[in-house]
Amino acid sequence: MSMLRSLCHLIMVCLLSQSQLGGQVDLFRADDGVVEFTSDAPLELIKANSKVLRGAIDPTENTFAFTIDVKSFEGFNSNLQRTHFNENYLETSKYPRATFAGKIIEQIDWDSEGEYQLRAKGILDIHGVKQERIIPSKVTLFSDRVIIRSEFSVALKEHDIDIPKIVAQKISEEIRVGIEITLYKQNSN
Repeated sequence: MSMLRSLCHLIMVCLLSQSQLGGQVDLFRADDGVVEFTSDAPLELIKANSKVLRGAIDPTENTFAFTIDVKSFEGFNSNLQRTHFNENYLETSKYPRATFAGKIIEQIDWDSEGEYQLRAKGILDIHGVKQERIIPSKVTLFSDRVIIRSEFSVALKEHDIDIPKIVAQKISEEIRVGIEITLYKQNSN
């Protein structure tokens, strides 16, 4: 199966519940991971988070897919700041989701519990702009679940997110992103 076909299949699995698939695929899956971002600019610190990161890992193909509804971010300094985030910068009416899908670079024995440092190579799609990225992650593997923690930066200009000069001192050009998600093993029956 080609990588593109595997990714399309995995994204479908990620977006459908196991009951809709009849339990035909072994994978790790989650609907409630956490994504936090921080903009640390000279005049303002902005932090927000979402608790609805969805994801799936297909251990057979070593592929993954994650998606988040961008409007789900909360915790801004004000409601006006959240409105500007959604309407002016991320344009969530046009680009409602951010996604990251691809392949895990290192080989891993999914049946061996332990902690691993892995790199995920894939396409990060934010604001409708797709960028190939390699994102390092700390992965803790248990028999029934996998916990992923990762921190990385996103440059706004790489995703065509324009910041007006009038607020340039209040919004960082690079945003720090942190994720933590626990994916549970879904067994085929």
